[in-house]
Amino acid sequence: MQLEKSIIEETNHQQQAAHQRKFDFVAEDINGLDTILKKLEDFNIAIPSWALGTGGTRFGRFSGGGEPRSLEEKIEDVGLIHALNRSSNSISLHIPWDIPSNAAAVKAHAAQLGLHFDAVNSNTFQDQASQELSYKFGSLHHVDKAVRKQAVAHNIEVIKYGVELDSKALSVWLSDGSNFPGQLNMRGAFERTLESLQEIYEALPADWKVWVEYKPYEPNFYSTTIGDWGQSYLLSSKLGNKAQTLVDLGHHLQGANIEQIVSLLLMEGKLAGFHFNDSKYGDDDLTVGSINPYQLFLIFNELVEGMDARGMNHATAIGWMIDASHNVKDPIEDLIQSVEAIKIAYAQALLVDTPALVQAQQNNDVVQAQEILQHAYRTDVRPLLAEARLRAGGALDPLALYRKQAVRNQLIAERGAKAVSTGL
Repeated sequence: MQLEKSIIEETNHQQQAAHQRKFDFVAEDINGLDTILKKLEDFNIAIPSWALGTGGTRFGRFSGGGEPRSLEEKIEDVGLIHALNRSSNSISLHIPWDIPSNAAAVKAHAAQLGLHFDAVNSNTFQDQASQELSYKFGSLHHVDKAVRKQAVAHNIEVIKYGVELDSKALSVWLSDGSNFPGQLNMRGAFERTLESLQEIYEALPADWKVWVEYKPYEPNFYSTTIGDWGQSYLLSSKLGNKAQTLVDLGHHLQGANIEQIVSLLLMEGKLAGFHFNDSKYGDDDLTVGSINPYQLFLIFNELVEGMDARGMNHATAIGWMIDASHNVKDPIEDLIQSVEAIKIAYAQALLVDTPALVQAQQNNDVVQAQEILQHAYRTDVRPLLAEARLRAGGALDPLALYRKQAVRNQLIAERGAKAVSTGL
C-alpha cells in the first residue's frame, strides 16, 4: 500500500504549531543551522529486505500478519517508510531470499517510490534446496575445494543480480568457523578464505566494492574464521582497494570499543559502512538505540570527525544500513524507530563543538572534554529531525502517523493475517 501525500500534509498542518515552538527553542542556540538541516535531509539509511518480516529466534517466530509475500511487496513497505521519514531511500537485498525475477521491472517499481538498491548480500551460511554440496562445515574456508567453488560461484551470481539492479557493493558475512578445538587448522582456514575471496574480488566490476563482515561467534562458538575487525582488515588489505571492512554493531564481544575500531578503519580508508542494531548481550538485533544510545552517539562523533578530516561526504562516502529484526514488534515500526535513533545520534554528533573539544584534548582537560560531548548528547535534536523531514516532504511524526492510519491493519486486510515474509 501507499500513503497519500495529502494525508501526510494534513497531519503535518495539524502538528505545525507545536512543532514550530519546539524547533524555535532548539534552533536558537545552534550555529550553522541550515547546514545541519541540509545534512540531515541528505542522510539516508538503507532498509534490509529481510527486516520487513517479523524476526525470530531458534526457539520460535511469531508473525504479526500482513507481512510482505514477495520482493515487490517488500519494496512497497520500504517505500511507505521512506514516504513517512524521507530517510530510507534504498533497499538492500539478501540473495537467495529475495531474487529479482525481472530486474528491469523491479527497478522501475522501486524508482516509482523514490528508491534505489544498496549493497547486495550473499548467503553461504544456509543450505538451499537447489545446491549440490552442504555448508555444514563451512563455505569459503571449506577443506573441500568443490564446496569452496560452489560458494564462490554463488557470490559471483549475487554480483550479477546486483549489477542488474545498479547496486555497487557485495556484502559478505561468513558463519565459517569451528565448534571444537582441533576441528580445523585455523591458519589453513584463513588462507582458504583469502583464496576464495580473491576469486570473488576478481569478478567485481570496476566501480564495485566488496564489504567483508566479521563476527566473533555464532553459529560457531570455538572459532570464527573472520572473527574480528583485525582479521577482516587483514583480508581487505590483501584483496585490494575495492575491499573494505563492514562493521555490524552486534558483532562484537561485550565491552568492545566500537568507536575506536571505526575511527581506525576510517583513518585507513577501509571502513565500508555499518549494519546498525543494538544489543544487551551479543548479536541481539534489537532496535537501534534501544539499549545503548550513548555508544551510538560516540560512534557517530568519531565518524563525523574522521570523515570531515578526510573531506568525505557524510551521506554517500560509506554505506549505512540497518540490520535489526525483532520478534515482538511490528517490523515497520521497528525500522522507523531505528532510522530515527540513527539520525538522532548523527545530529547530536553534528552539534559537537569540535574546536573546543580539540582544545580540551590538547590541554588534557578531561572534565571539559566530557562536558563538551555530553552537552551535544543531551541536546534534544528531535525537532531538528522533524524540520528536516518536513522540508523533504515527510511526516513530522512518522510513527504516530503510521499508527493513526492503522497501516498494519490495512496490510493484514490486503495480505492476510497469516502472511509470512519471504526469506524467513
